[in-house]
Amino acid sequence: MSNLPVPEISPEFTVADIRKIRDWNSERYAVMTRREIADDINSGAREFMVLIENAKRAKKQVGVST
Repeated sequence: MSNLPVPEISPEFTVADIRKIRDWNSERYAVMTRREIADDINSGAREFMVLIENAKRAKKQVGVST
């Protein structure tokens, strides 16, 4: 996999930030196999799902309905 530095994203998360992320992924994926790309995407999705589940649990603990 590529060792390109992660782009710096502004706190406002602008359209320019989305472009940075798209360009960064394009450069990284250009040197990866399809399997590596799929593994990278799936890994990020798993991490995201953990964040979502933790947020749901935290809401339930304070009594907020989902």
